[in-house]
Amino acid sequence: MSSEPQFLSFKGLKQYTPETGWGQVNSILQSHTQQAQTPKLATVPDNVPTLTETPDVTAGQTSPMFDPLIHELFEQLRVPPSDDLTQTWRTIAAEVNLLTERMALQRELQERLQKLDEELVNLRGTILSHLSDVQHAADQQLSSARLRAEVSALAQTKLSAKLTNKR
Repeated sequence: MSSEPQFLSFKGLKQYTPETGWGQVNSILQSHTQQAQTPKLATVPDNVPTLTETPDVTAGQTSPMFDPLIHELFEQLRVPPSDDLTQTWRTIAAEVNLLTERMALQRELQERLQKLDEELVNLRGTILSHLSDVQHAADQQLSSARLRAEVSALAQTKLSAKLTNKR
């Protein structure tokens, strides 16, 4: 805090306070230090405006504390929003809610699609594995059939040779 008074002691520097309007920083600092030395009450002064009060425009214009920007701000706060603007904001809020719901649904569908893709990959792998097993079994059956055919041909040749020798 000791650096603050040095910073605020520049010549020509002004500060706005609601109680006194625009004033020199040095005089405002002095009034604040005097107020800090006196005990403060916990009550709100009577001259502090609230949001529900409307400032007296005629009294404010004649006083040196009148600020047209503050008057304009209070005027804007008193005027209720137009129905078109309110309805537009309601429409925007409803559309944002709908967008949020649709984005959540999109995320859910993307997750489900990813799971389906994983299941499809697994099913393809399983089918290929089963086809490989079938091919292996068919190869074994073919080998067995060839072996039986060769044994049968050999047996026929031997039996035929024995039968022709006996005659």
